[in-house]
Amino acid sequence: MATFAAVTRTHVLAAITEHDDRGAAVFLGAYGFTPTPGITLSHDGRTYDAKAILAVAHRHATGRAALPEELADGKVAVGTLLGRRGFEVSGAAKPAAAGAGSGTTTRRAAKAAAPRPATTRRAAVEEKPEIICPTCFMALPGSGICDTCG
Repeated sequence: MATFAAVTRTHVLAAITEHDDRGAAVFLGAYGFTPTPGITLSHDGRTYDAKAILAVAHRHATGRAALPEELADGKVAVGTLLGRRGFEVSGAAKPAAAGAGSGTTTRRAAKAAAPRPATTRRAAVEEKPEIICPTCFMALPGSGICDTCG
């Protein structure tokens, strides 16, 4: 299972650049994705398939693209992950519907709508920029020696 903790805004921007260079059809086909209707990432006036962009951003961060199966069926909150990195994602999480047209709300919806008490939050941790191999442009591991180039 892919984890996305290493994916930063820089990695997502690199995936967007790769998408723009290759074109949508070639980009999606190269990584085994089909267009995902409804979940789109907007950047500089253009829209992108959010799942495919996140999968390729994972490749830029770790050296391995996330597989379509790893992003399917809500296993990964694509909109939340990309939103935390400063991107606008539409169609991701839809709010729960109110009680089937009866005018009443479900307990879950009522609880979600209730104001939450103030809590203390941890200070935001500033992300350190990735160290990149000057030869192959992959992220270097903790040893500082590229696994591909040596």
